[in-house]
Amino acid sequence: MPVEEKKINWKELIETASREKGIDKTVFVDAMKEAILKAAQKVFGEERKLEVTFNDETGEFELHQYMTVVEKVNDPLKEISIEQARMIDIGEDPQVGDEIGIQIFYLEQDKEKAREQDERFGDILKIKTARNTFGRIAAHVVKQVVLQKIGEAERLMVYREYKDRVGELVTGLARRFDRGNIIVDLGKAEAILPLREQCPRESYRSGDRIQALIKEVSKQAKGHQVILSRADSRFVVKLFEKEVPEIYEGIVKIVSIAREPGERTKIAVSSSDSDVDPVGACVGMKGSRVQAVVQELKGEKIDIIPYSPDLGKFVCAAVAPAIVQRVLIDEKNHQIELIVPDDQLSLAIGRRGQNVKLASKLVGWAIEVHGESYIAEQKKRLKEVLSQIEGLDPSTMEYLFKLGYHSPDNILNADEEDIASVPGLNLALAQAIQQKAYELKMRMKEEEQVSEETRAEKAP
Repeated sequence: MPVEEKKINWKELIETASREKGIDKTVFVDAMKEAILKAAQKVFGEERKLEVTFNDETGEFELHQYMTVVEKVNDPLKEISIEQARMIDIGEDPQVGDEIGIQIFYLEQDKEKAREQDERFGDILKIKTARNTFGRIAAHVVKQVVLQKIGEAERLMVYREYKDRVGELVTGLARRFDRGNIIVDLGKAEAILPLREQCPRESYRSGDRIQALIKEVSKQAKGHQVILSRADSRFVVKLFEKEVPEIYEGIVKIVSIAREPGERTKIAVSSSDSDVDPVGACVGMKGSRVQAVVQELKGEKIDIIPYSPDLGKFVCAAVAPAIVQRVLIDEKNHQIELIVPDDQLSLAIGRRGQNVKLASKLVGWAIEVHGESYIAEQKKRLKEVLSQIEGLDPSTMEYLFKLGYHSPDNILNADEEDIASVPGLNLALAQAIQQKAYELKMRMKEEEQVSEETRAEKAP
């Protein structure tokens, strides 16, 4: 005795999938309808007028072919004669010009109806020979389209969930690794922590907790839409907001930040309350607050600097712990020259130039650091060439040096009108001074080139 095939209730399946995926059931219905229509057009031909509907009561998808009632059939795929129409449309009285729909049964669960339909309308619809292949093609296309629609719906859900959270901290678990990138499980979605957004020397294993900043959320990405970062400077800012209530409340503000991920970070802080020390608030009792940030950053050094609207004072704090003797500010070129004792030069510059580079980024100006002996040598050589200018008084020359014109570059970067405005000088003398400075610079450049060539020759 043949076993009766159990009829699929698509309504129940769709509602179950909707609950499990958290996707509106209309997404599944629309995907199924689109898939069935594509399969029907592929098998029966795109020239037919086909339509798919979902019967919510029976839980079935229904495929109909619509045909126009005519006196004489010229296009058998789109037209039906009045006599045939009246045979099919029982209970109605179709007239020429009317459009009637004939249901095409295609699912395996509708075999009996399909056979009945073939007997009655197979010749009219011209589908008898195509029916056997339609079921297989429909199943394949339905799977492809539904998976595509589910993917699109899930991407849209992730985008809506995280698009307004860019710049926030999130915590997830490392799930797997892909060419250095870390796939992080955030619970509601998977995110990616690209290799470029990881801090040097940090390493993770599957299952490790990862805290990171949401850097970007893409709507169109086919891969992971949520991009995380631990290398972004905002990550450090958010960590301080988390650890320092005064920052979160807006009393203490991080004015600027400069960071070399995994190495060192400098932050400049200010306070809107005179009773609150911004640096002390960030450091915390016995350094507890800053140490919590350092621990999350796996030992990255943090310099907390008091912000000052006085540029000279601010830049001196930015290059700490080095001691600065003199600050020369070139507002026109946005450059700052710092003069430090010779024994402080390496400290001010830092390993691989890191300290001065971060200070420059923090302040927002280009910074050059020179030792006292270098400046003395520059003055000496400049004095020799400037002494050749007729009419230039030695005391005026010393005054020029005090104003910061103590090297060829300082003089050449200045406007001749500014130099001419110095007491004891005029435009002609200013032009002569700049000419001598240019000649000295070219000579020094040649000497440096010769020195480099000599070192290259001596090198093994």
